[in-house]
Amino acid sequence: MDDLKNSLGSRYLQETKFDEQTLHRKARLDIAPAHPYKEYAGADKIKLPTTWEMDKSLHDTLQYRRSHRRYGDAALSMEDLAMLLWAGQGISGRAGSFFFRTAPSAGALYPVETYLSIQHVESLSPGLYHFQPLEFCLELMSEGFVGKSVAEAALGQNFMAKAGVVFIWSAILRRNFSKYGHRGLRYIMMDAGHICQNLLLAAEGLQLGACPVAAFYDDALNKLLALDGEEESVIYLAAVGAKE
Repeated sequence: MDDLKNSLGSRYLQETKFDEQTLHRKARLDIAPAHPYKEYAGADKIKLPTTWEMDKSLHDTLQYRRSHRRYGDAALSMEDLAMLLWAGQGISGRAGSFFFRTAPSAGALYPVETYLSIQHVESLSPGLYHFQPLEFCLELMSEGFVGKSVAEAALGQNFMAKAGVVFIWSAILRRNFSKYGHRGLRYIMMDAGHICQNLLLAAEGLQLGACPVAAFYDDALNKLLALDGEEESVIYLAAVGAKE
């Protein structure tokens, strides 16, 4: 018996389809919106550089991008880290009260948050950090090497503990669901894909190795970041480091 149509994913896809009769009925839920920017009040803030260089052309960056799981010992520079963060979710323009970013987002809602497990980056202590795009800075959440815990939560993929940094993306569901209802989950996952691809291309342009990871124990990472797993939950990862 073929259970595809009864699978959770298939049911979700079918039940969030739009047509002319159901568009407005399905579009919204009675959910209050969330603040567009998350901030860790009282956290130490580390300003990021705003100048950097990339050697490769766009053609070569697209041509040679591959997943890399073997990393060398060289630390990432602060300039490299800033470029990666800007590529993924940096603010690139403004129209009225809207701040646009380098990766597209449905309704300019930007439900995805970026956290970092810093493991080997010049001038930064190992630890967990939150990226604040509005001020283009990092907020220190906790000090101490957690690469092993991240790797264990990612189903024991040990290469992640050897990367210079692991990007951990979460979604604040309310930001998106308050406008797009049940269908909003589609858009959140699209957003995460846009962000990750930008990061991967920037890493290749900087001659760094990178690898996206979607296999992980959700609540283990939520616990590591002190997320509740309901209002906000981890949805995607990527390791970045010097190529071996």
